[in-house]
Amino acid sequence: MTGTIAIAGSLAQRPHHGGHTWVFLQYLLGFRRLGWDVLFIDRLEPEMCLDESGRPTALQHSANLRYLTSVMERFGLEDSWVLLFDDGREVVGVDRAATIERLRHSSFLLNVMGFLDDDELLAATPRRVLLDIDPGFGQMWRALGLHDLFVGHDDYVTIGENIGQPDCAIPTGGIDWITTKQPVVLEEWPVARATVRDRRITSVGSWRGPFAPIEYEGVTYGLRVHEFRRFFGLPARSSATFEVALDIHEAESGDLAALTENDWVLVDPRVVAADPGRYREYIRGSAAELMIAKNMYVETRSGWFSDRSICYLASGRPVLAQDTGLEGLVPTGAGLLTFTTLEEAAAGVEAILGDYTRHARAARATAEDHFSSDRVLSRLLDRLGVKAT
Repeated sequence: MTGTIAIAGSLAQRPHHGGHTWVFLQYLLGFRRLGWDVLFIDRLEPEMCLDESGRPTALQHSANLRYLTSVMERFGLEDSWVLLFDDGREVVGVDRAATIERLRHSSFLLNVMGFLDDDELLAATPRRVLLDIDPGFGQMWRALGLHDLFVGHDDYVTIGENIGQPDCAIPTGGIDWITTKQPVVLEEWPVARATVRDRRITSVGSWRGPFAPIEYEGVTYGLRVHEFRRFFGLPARSSATFEVALDIHEAESGDLAALTENDWVLVDPRVVAADPGRYREYIRGSAAELMIAKNMYVETRSGWFSDRSICYLASGRPVLAQDTGLEGLVPTGAGLLTFTTLEEAAAGVEAILGDYTRHARAARATAEDHFSSDRVLSRLLDRLGVKAT
């Protein structure tokens, strides 16, 4: 064992979101593969506790706690998590004293989007590293004086790989950002047999998500909905079937009608991606992914690349990704293709389907060469100057 790395993020707040769960699992399992002891820190408030039917309930009967517990047990992390409940007044999992002791002897805390705000635990941590997985939002909130989720950290890491570059519109805020790709634990994502038989191109995502559009320096930066609408006509231009496990509210009646009228197949993410296993099987059962990004990522030329897309690549599933400024960051043209317009997206689909076996093999090779957790996390540790203890 080389030492301890703590990771703070939200699983209990979002039960049955398999893709969201994998964001944290890739780091937990990836660091563990490198020989590190890991500790996951979550938090939950009483009003967030719901049973499986969505009704308010006590923590011990909640889907929130049941989901967190089952995920940790499933991946051999049953002794490596703590849940802070009711503003930390109650603790489940590793007790508070033991958590503080493990934090005191840790190499660092990876605080995803500044999620952990418990003063006692933060004070016990010798090094606090913020991980920004929604590049643009936090930086602009800070610049506009709306919210500063970066305060109180020693190091700053972002998956927006173009931040600080001349053509990237995300403000740096005077922070010396460390950039990183997102990791995928390859052993958890074995190659699925290549097949294009049903020509089903899929994705999983939210229509809007938790954030609102931001106006910054005269430009409004929006969400996935604002990009997706530009590509409503894609199914009519392709021989593929387009299926999306889309988290979209029923009140979005106009967009739901437009999706249906344009032959998009909608499936419920709470069914096909309800846990890490089902999410994985949904991806592995697809022919390829269509990745449409949030407008924020596209318009700022952030260099963001989806945690979901790396899972498709690792599974040997080609990805057709909306360009967020990816040139020079990852090879494109085989296994991973990019587009900016509807016409380019349609051409990309036909290119993948027309030489599917080659693109499927290249997809896995791209994951191995550029997104493997061993490579990505070793590089991150090196950039942080962290050595095994």
